[in-house]
Amino acid sequence: MVDFENDIKNCIDVLQRGGVILYPTDTVWGLGCDATNEAAVEAIYKIKDRVKGKSLIVLLAEARDVIQYVATPHPDIISIVESFETPTTVVYENALCFPENLVAADGSIGIRVTKDVFCKALVKRFRKPIVSTSANISGQPTPAIFRMVDEAIKSNVDYVVQYRQDDEAISSPSRLIRISDGGNIEVLRP
Repeated sequence: MVDFENDIKNCIDVLQRGGVILYPTDTVWGLGCDATNEAAVEAIYKIKDRVKGKSLIVLLAEARDVIQYVATPHPDIISIVESFETPTTVVYENALCFPENLVAADGSIGIRVTKDVFCKALVKRFRKPIVSTSANISGQPTPAIFRMVDEAIKSNVDYVVQYRQDDEAISSPSRLIRISDGGNIEVLRP
């Protein structure tokens, strides 16, 4: 069993105080914060030098949690999400309980239910959704592994996770989809 208990405790402490973490996700290295904290979300936009109109992705620990944060999910959303074999972010209409600066102008939100052991443990222990956006300055390459993360990013976060810093396995960003009312899947990013 991999020990990341110290990282989890430190992350939760930072997230509860409205801070920003640099952490390994189920895809790439990401910046995270409490997805319900408007000031924390604002801090991520500032660190990334990102245009505010471009919304951020949110991580949840379980597929059933989607119904807490989306007003009108597809009736079979839990089984649909549980069937994904690769990391998949779903763009949902009618986001609930998130600050305005996290939600897209059309009211949509991108949510990924993580299967990654570290991310799942972190979200479950924090008991709230966590922002997950690539740990890069806007327009720069996405850091697939820790050594690719820009020093400017590392120096502007409140905590850098130690777990998986030596991992050299390259993963791609998540697949991005939208699910129609009829259950059809539209792939926005393969």
